[in-house]
Amino acid sequence: MKKVTKNLALAMVILATGLASAQDTTSDDRDQMRFGFKAGANFSNVYDEEGQDFVADGKVGIAAGVFAQIPFGKLFGFQPEAIYSQKGFKAKGSVLGFNYDYTRTSTYLDIPLLFQVKPSSYFTIVAGPQFSYLLETKNEFNNTSSTVEEDINGDNYKKNIFGFVIGADANFNNLVLSGRLGWDISKSDADGNSEKPRYKNQVIQVTLGYRF
Repeated sequence: MKKVTKNLALAMVILATGLASAQDTTSDDRDQMRFGFKAGANFSNVYDEEGQDFVADGKVGIAAGVFAQIPFGKLFGFQPEAIYSQKGFKAKGSVLGFNYDYTRTSTYLDIPLLFQVKPSSYFTIVAGPQFSYLLETKNEFNNTSSTVEEDINGDNYKKNIFGFVIGADANFNNLVLSGRLGWDISKSDADGNSEKPRYKNQVIQVTLGYRF
């Protein structure tokens, strides 16, 4: 996950540098309100800051939604978003001597409330809190090709999650390439045990958007 984060940051810097050479064709609209939609991918995994013995692999999910850019002048602004966001992880286990691959896909409605710093018209830095609402959770066991839907109304699942997001947008007229790093501050379940581990989501998100 750390390597992917570094690569994402490097890609955003390279893109921003390239856009700098095209600055004369990009209008300076930092003081204008804009609305848009975006779609892309989540590269998600989980972590446990309390040291529970649980190791997982990352998975890819869908990220898509809408956003608004509300200026406080040219340098600062506010960017609320509403994102359909698939998160989760992959793991391996065994039952009665039979090995299986296990994939959990948890789908959230993410509401990031981002503060903008706009050093130029083609590059924006964003950071702020995120509120996530759990829509559904599915567990897939590859050895049986079966999918089990968990009861998200049970006591073990938290449907309201609080987290934090930081990232950057590369703007080129109406197109916006966005990179985000997000992580949960509150854990996703109540207690955590050997069968249903306690964990928090962490996500690298890359999207391409269109604003008008």
